[in-house]
Amino acid sequence: MPGDNLTCTEETVNASERTSHVPTWYTATMMPAPARPSLAYDLDVDVCVVGAGLAGLTTALEIARRGWSVAVLESRRIAWSASGRNDGFVLPGFAAPMDSVVSRVGLEHAKALWALSEMGLKYVRTTIAEARLPGVAPIAGWLKASKIDSRDELLDDAQLYGEEFGTEIEVWPTERVREVLKTDHYFHAVHLPRAFHIHALNYALGLAELAETAGARIFEDTAALSIDTEGVRKRIATPSGRVRAAHIVLACSVHLGSLAPHIAGTLLPIWSYTITTARLGPRLAAAITYRGAVTDTDLASNHYRIVGNDRLLWSGHTTTWEADPKRFVRRLKADLAAIYPQLADVEVEHAWSGVLGNALHRMPQIGEVSGGLWLASGFGGHGINTTAMAGNLLAQAIVEGDDTWRLFAPFELVWAGGSVGRAVMQAFYWWLDTRERWAARAARRREQEDLRLAKRAALREGDEETGTEAQLGAVLPREHLQAEPQRGELPADPVAAQEIPSPSIDRQTVDEPLEARTSEKLR
Repeated sequence: MPGDNLTCTEETVNASERTSHVPTWYTATMMPAPARPSLAYDLDVDVCVVGAGLAGLTTALEIARRGWSVAVLESRRIAWSASGRNDGFVLPGFAAPMDSVVSRVGLEHAKALWALSEMGLKYVRTTIAEARLPGVAPIAGWLKASKIDSRDELLDDAQLYGEEFGTEIEVWPTERVREVLKTDHYFHAVHLPRAFHIHALNYALGLAELAETAGARIFEDTAALSIDTEGVRKRIATPSGRVRAAHIVLACSVHLGSLAPHIAGTLLPIWSYTITTARLGPRLAAAITYRGAVTDTDLASNHYRIVGNDRLLWSGHTTTWEADPKRFVRRLKADLAAIYPQLADVEVEHAWSGVLGNALHRMPQIGEVSGGLWLASGFGGHGINTTAMAGNLLAQAIVEGDDTWRLFAPFELVWAGGSVGRAVMQAFYWWLDTRERWAARAARRREQEDLRLAKRAALREGDEETGTEAQLGAVLPREHLQAEPQRGELPADPVAAQEIPSPSIDRQTVDEPLEARTSEKLR
């Protein structure tokens, strides 16, 4: 079947060592990147960053730019996990809804957090533009479409983000949404014109090159086996060398594992699943003409964008355990076909999964855990902007003593519940996903019923043409009726056109007495 011949990738939190990126659409289109050496000697630096994902690379880049020495330890390859496999969305805000953030910390505090998230977005855009990072290809716009016709809710969000947080935001009516997303599954939408999407892996590779140019040293295939945070100089043990540093930054999300189990336990590992189609050609324009990123949920299903000019990158579904991505290809294709019947049975060229780290409060984990031990983690569901924000905040804190990171102090490290927590979260996700799907179906049924009732009402009032009446089976359309003949074309009346003569009367018979006529008949 189309789509069954594809490349699938998968990972586990404690997977065996791999020295290359697993194949995805990103790796198929990545810029050439040299393999960095493993650490094979002892090294003394000011800062050691564990993890060469987006947050770790940004931290290293900004520390190196400030003149401090920094080493980055990566157990596999640069951006081999979520940083190089995500949807590539860059937008302001956090995974947690801002109204819940306001409820927790107050409006002014929430405004400051929102401003930091926008700083992260601007940092990504500026870095790409100023360094002319190759192969990143930013495309403007992010559209969050409603599947349940929640116009009032969208207006409330737009008011909060626009008036209180000063964000450029638009509310699109259903008609405008359906002009660019040609489906009846969507109603109103909010649009962020200054958001954008990028090639995430090429952006990470570009950050690595910038960091090295600034003086940072990056070591791949170098796992951090243990850390000793006692004393002024912390120590990090690796298979073939040791690093001594005044500061350690942990930027490896759920891959912390035994390196820092008490921190790793505060994150829920969440796997999401992604496909990219083969070239769609004219079929794509028949379904989607919007070039920005699209989200139609607060959950995992669905997020998508056009990549490579006429391919579609589509992600959805969530598990709290590792699953074979091949199991989700049919589901993702079914989701795509349900929204866009024009794209039914498309061919899939790549399928993969990626694991994210989510805190229970759905905010990133940023700050100092203990003296000289820093954390940048928990970016699942946030977008790339928060990784840039975290890297800048930690660089300012470590080098300059800035304490802006304390704005995230209310969002503490909370144990995620271990295996029980993962099972509960999976059940909760299934329930939310089912509820969302039922609500979407109900919204479409209401729209169809409203249209039918509106046409009936128009018929009763006589305000519509007979074409509409014909659609409802009320009358024969006017164009199907024969033309009414002119008066001069009518045939002559066969009765009115002739004079009918009266019958002749025998006066003698009439005047003869009745008795005489009767006697004659008797004879």
